[in-house]
Amino acid sequence: MGTLGTVAEQDARDDELGEEEIVERIFEAIIDQRLPPGTKLSEAALCEAFGVGRMRIRQSLLLLASREVVELLPNRGAYVASPSAEQAREVFEARLMIEPNVARLAAERATDESLRMLDRHLRLEHEAHHGNKRRDAIRLSGQFHVLLAEIADNAVTLRMVKELVTRTSLIIGIFGSPGVSNCRDEDHDEIFEAFRTRDPEAAARLMSAHLRRIQENLELSGPAEGASDLVAIFRK
Repeated sequence: MGTLGTVAEQDARDDELGEEEIVERIFEAIIDQRLPPGTKLSEAALCEAFGVGRMRIRQSLLLLASREVVELLPNRGAYVASPSAEQAREVFEARLMIEPNVARLAAERATDESLRMLDRHLRLEHEAHHGNKRRDAIRLSGQFHVLLAEIADNAVTLRMVKELVTRTSLIIGIFGSPGVSNCRDEDHDEIFEAFRTRDPEAAARLMSAHLRRIQENLELSGPAEGASDLVAIFRK
């Protein structure tokens, strides 16, 4: 009986979500603006939502904290990060150092299939912007930058861009104007045109101008805390 119990327990553990999948789903919720800055990430609620044990949730929160999208506060628990105005400036400094070069490399390495993929993605962006779907617009705008990093085909920069895009989504949610995504699809169209004409230097220059424009449109004032139903967000 004891052996059967041990096997059943092992099978249950094998069915649990892994830390990386949990991290990716929380990442996605942050990018989608379903988890506002300052949201408390209750371990008990996350255990219920994902159907896993407390240790797995703690490991997932540690991974998120290492990427600076979650803050672990002593004796208070975990919260979605609420970046300050200075931290927002630092994120854009990092993006300006990395992404123009990513755009340059991606423009050099883009295939015909890559261009078709970007074209399809931009159509979705246009629909979100013109339909005043701010959450979708923010998510798709961030994904555009991740797609460029994927086309550049460098695993290190791809990971960095993913993390910076996630943090920027938080920043736009806090400091951006309520009715807009702060990332103009016209800018992405111009970058895409540089890809289509195989002009890496133009792609780099346009990316730099694009990131500066996003930063200039932010209203760098204090963030407000939020609250969300974690079980409702994550339970399938």
